Amino acid sequence: MAGGLLDPTAIRELAGQLGLRPSKQRGQNFVTDANTVRRIVAASGVAEDDIVLEVGPGLGSLTLGLLQVVHRVIAIEIDDLLATQLPQTVGARLPGRATGLTVINADALRIDALPEQPTAVVANLPYNVAVPVLLHLLATYQSWNRGLVMVQAEVADRLAAEPGSKIYGIPSVKVAWYGAATRAGTVSPTVFWPMPNVESGLVAIERRPPPETTATREQVFAVVDAAFGQRRKMLRSALAGLAGSPSAASADIAAAGVDPQSRGEMLEVADFARIAEQIFRA
Repeated sequence: MAGGLLDPTAIRELAGQLGLRPSKQRGQNFVTDANTVRRIVAASGVAEDDIVLEVGPGLGSLTLGLLQVVHRVIAIEIDDLLATQLPQTVGARLPGRATGLTVINADALRIDALPEQPTAVVANLPYNVAVPVLLHLLATYQSWNRGLVMVQAEVADRLAAEPGSKIYGIPSVKVAWYGAATRAGTVSPTVFWPMPNVESGLVAIERRPPPETTATREQVFAVVDAAFGQRRKMLRSALAGLAGSPSAASADIAAAGVDPQSRGEMLEVADFARIAEQIFRA
């Protein structure tokens, strides 16, 4: 039983019993390697007193690994079949930890309240909605201050990208509003069933206060969306719609201490916040 954790044989047997066909639409790729699970749990830095929020637990590979370490796991699973099965799997493999699991059968993007306030997020996020889910978790549950998520390697690189990089963009800036994102490793496709066509990447997140600004998060994000919506354009052109005209945009950008001829990929989140203050000033 690999210390209670799932292995490839157990994953396939469980899927067979459930008549489960992994859904591409829901990004269902299940981790089958116990050592990979242990590595993720260790890299997350969670401890016994943590309440961990997990999204997309699937057949329970990571859930079991977390419950070997932490006090509580709140797992959000959109698939009815998997949500029903997960407590049974934990009860059979880690009977002494079954009471530490709460399963919520719902779409993670549509819920905004939990039975307990999580202190950490550790998840193999469904690849097709990874960025929206992560941003929703950051915006909705302020109680967690650190996390480790697994996403497509390309997405992981974007989340952790620094200003000036070719892959720096909307996800990079919006995550930076909430905290620092850093690459924390790579996971081979061979440890999944079914095996994806891409590598996966681990991203560690440490929450920190957003930039000090009189602008709201929504206003800052509107500036970010506009700046990268026309990536090749200078800021004075890309933000003309928000500011009212290219000349108004130039004046607002310059007042924020930013060169109107620069492009969005050169700016830090604090720069976007200062521009938003000018554009949306009363």
